[in-house]
Amino acid sequence: MFDHSLSRRSFLVATGGLAGLAAGTSPLFAALAKPASPVTLNVVDVAGNLALTQKAIENYRKAKPDWVSRIVFSKAPSPELPGKIKAQQDANSVDIDLVLTGTDALAAGIEQKLWVELIPAHAADLPKLQDVYLAPAWAMQSLAQGQGIVVTYYPSGPLFEYAPERVKTVPKTAAELLAWAKANPKRFMYARPANSGPGRTFMMGLPYILGDKDPMDPIGGWDKTWAYLKELGDTIENYPTGTTPTMKALGEGSVDMIASTTGWDINPRVLGVVPKSAEVFALEGFKWVTDAHYMCIPKGVKPDKLAVLLDLMNFLLTPEQQAYAYDEGYFYPGPAVKNVPLTMAPKESQDALKEFGRPIYDKLIADNPTVLPLPADKMVAAFRKWDEEVGARKGK
Repeated sequence: MFDHSLSRRSFLVATGGLAGLAAGTSPLFAALAKPASPVTLNVVDVAGNLALTQKAIENYRKAKPDWVSRIVFSKAPSPELPGKIKAQQDANSVDIDLVLTGTDALAAGIEQKLWVELIPAHAADLPKLQDVYLAPAWAMQSLAQGQGIVVTYYPSGPLFEYAPERVKTVPKTAAELLAWAKANPKRFMYARPANSGPGRTFMMGLPYILGDKDPMDPIGGWDKTWAYLKELGDTIENYPTGTTPTMKALGEGSVDMIASTTGWDINPRVLGVVPKSAEVFALEGFKWVTDAHYMCIPKGVKPDKLAVLLDLMNFLLTPEQQAYAYDEGYFYPGPAVKNVPLTMAPKESQDALKEFGRPIYDKLIADNPTVLPLPADKMVAAFRKWDEEVGARKGK
């Protein structure tokens, strides 16, 4: 089905052959039905993804004014969104058209059957993803179970960020990190995993570092990890409900060390939330637990908007628009597709990464393997167990 057009589509996307889109002349979108009149799209971001994609999404509106008249952007806490969408669906009144999410709300939505099936149902209207994605981004696509499309990717962590003027002996192993936290109570912090990329990356990375029985089975295979997190929790004052408060705490000096990732290290230093002098380290035995952001469409979206949303997804996966994902290092590197060098990014992105990026990341990425985060059902189970057995011991 659509073999020839699909091949053409994947070739055009992979080679950046969408230059004609702005003039509305690209044959790539012929299979998608133009709406009878331009639509308004409501886009909700629960992952901080708009920092990487908003300019590209606005470029789409400018390129296709006969498809989209207006785009309304909003943000919401990740744990709250699935319940809101479910309530709208139950009332047959869905007003959210596109969700930009990390693996957390993606997983919750899969569990609750909230999302429109995109693959294979609409595969012919999308690029041939395996051809256009970077290999780790293609691996991350499998977690979506066909119900979301990867739009940005990064190797993530787990990394640890610290103030070198206050931390004189840097831990090298998980045991040394625990010993440091015990010797410096209330000076280490990470955020609730269900609403924090660094928090969940730390949680999912520990089984590899500790040599747990089965890193992909949080209920039956994480005995060492849960014991470690509970013991570490005895030294932690509280778990914020998002990553930003941990960055502010490090910057203000109320803690000395936090869980981090490549992007959460770079971007807050660009913004001045964390001092430029902050340093990072990885523990012995660590593997990159990769991360991605996804585009998901809630069930109940009006039919005239579905073609527009698929059209938008095509646009956002072109190299030219992916280059905006470098941003100021928030999701470093950021692009999910091949052939998007930093030289394609806006000058402000290039300047920020030149000043605040770290050469050490090239070596860490080259020298350490990548592994997938937990699949949806197991991630939800891990979040629940953490909330009940770790987070509940402190005020969140």
